[in-house]
Amino acid sequence: MVVGDVTTGTDVLVIGGGPAGYTAAIRAGQLDLDVTLVEREAYGGTCLNHGCIPSKALITASDLAYEAGHAEEMGIHADPAIDLSGMVNWKDGVVDQLTGGVEKLCKANGVDLMEGTARFADEGTVRVSHDGDGQGSESVSFEHAIVATGSRPVEIPNFAFDDEPVLDSRQALALDSVPDSLVVVGAGYIGMELAGVFAKLGTDVTVVEMLAGIMPGYERDLVRPVKSRAEDLGIDFHFERTATEWEDAKDGIRIHTEPAGQAAADGGGPAETADESDAEDELAFEADHVLVAVGRAPVTDTLDLENAGIETDERGFIPTDDRARTEVDGILAVGDVAGEPMLAHKGSAEGKVAAEVAAGEPGAIDYQAMPAAVFTDPEIATVGLTEAEAEDAGYDPLIGKFPFRASGRALTVGETDGFVRIVADDEGYLLGAAIVGPEASELIAELGLAIELGATLEDVASTVHTHPTLAEATMEAAENALGQAIHTLNR
Repeated sequence: MVVGDVTTGTDVLVIGGGPAGYTAAIRAGQLDLDVTLVEREAYGGTCLNHGCIPSKALITASDLAYEAGHAEEMGIHADPAIDLSGMVNWKDGVVDQLTGGVEKLCKANGVDLMEGTARFADEGTVRVSHDGDGQGSESVSFEHAIVATGSRPVEIPNFAFDDEPVLDSRQALALDSVPDSLVVVGAGYIGMELAGVFAKLGTDVTVVEMLAGIMPGYERDLVRPVKSRAEDLGIDFHFERTATEWEDAKDGIRIHTEPAGQAAADGGGPAETADESDAEDELAFEADHVLVAVGRAPVTDTLDLENAGIETDERGFIPTDDRARTEVDGILAVGDVAGEPMLAHKGSAEGKVAAEVAAGEPGAIDYQAMPAAVFTDPEIATVGLTEAEAEDAGYDPLIGKFPFRASGRALTVGETDGFVRIVADDEGYLLGAAIVGPEASELIAELGLAIELGATLEDVASTVHTHPTLAEATMEAAENALGQAIHTLNR
């Protein structure tokens, strides 16, 4: 059947079915708007299908396998057999359950689902092309459009993702056997998470990074335990190097690298030691695969934004205000296409606001208590201001810190690396927090809520926490800032 030139109309057209898009669509449906959601590949977007959920599933599985095989100290002796194909099948089952749930939720909230690629014809109409022979295309007019097309992995010269030995994160999560060796280009959060997964499954992992340390943008004392644990796993690091090309080798491929020159400032201070970079002009590493994880770029090139009068910035993002509005009336943008930070929960929060704005309701995005988490080993999570940022903003911050080595619960789970740090102003109001350690991604929620509610150190310190739990560390960190900590020396 050829759809032809059929034209339909809708109150709200959402382009992209990832966390930002489907959340916007569902919320708009809850506000009694007529909603059409266009998705060209899979509902749930990169996060549910190829990113957040599958990667965390494999992180959990690889952690379980590694811990079972390294628990002699607890009196447990085991030698787990790794079936990566079975592990991936389990991961895919988790993904299918969640993506199917997204479709059901959209339909239950009256959202009209449309498969295809949407391109702007003008500032009030898109053309949706349907995949498949004879499927054709159709036009959709709208009162409001919410762009939520997400992001894609960045390619680097000479490392095309359609070359079989070259992997992006999506392809790495779909391997059906554990590689003997892997070179990871990029030591950001994606590279470090996946390097840890494969190292725990028995792969010989080498990480090549153009900057002077891992995970730029995070404070150095937060990433130090992550790097140390990675080295304990046998991961080999080579900093201030750039991957230049690859070639076939006898038992796989050979990846060539050269010095990166003057590394750009990484936002997190100098490398941990002065001798971490390689002085050799060229170094080559042999491996079964090379995983390129140097960042993600917004997907805006499929939209024909110029037809709607929208210009992107120099990095390809769509500029928006705190109500998710673009420079064109009636067109909003949320999620990765709207700029950093590229976080699924940030996109979902923006999606809710965009739907409310489309419905004529008051709403604005507040990034003050926007958390971020990295699922490395150990995990890192942050919210609000760092100590340096607080000082730059004119505060004279109070700092409280509690190490997990002093936590009874951390000792019982065998995870004592890391700490909780709280930043407050001189009146005790929380400004920010950072955690590196077990379950950091879960623990940060309490401190994000505290910032959102305008809580003080006294509020957190006087809240009785269950014993023994990891969450007690947040209470003790607040007490430490007040000079009242019981289980660590006060500052």
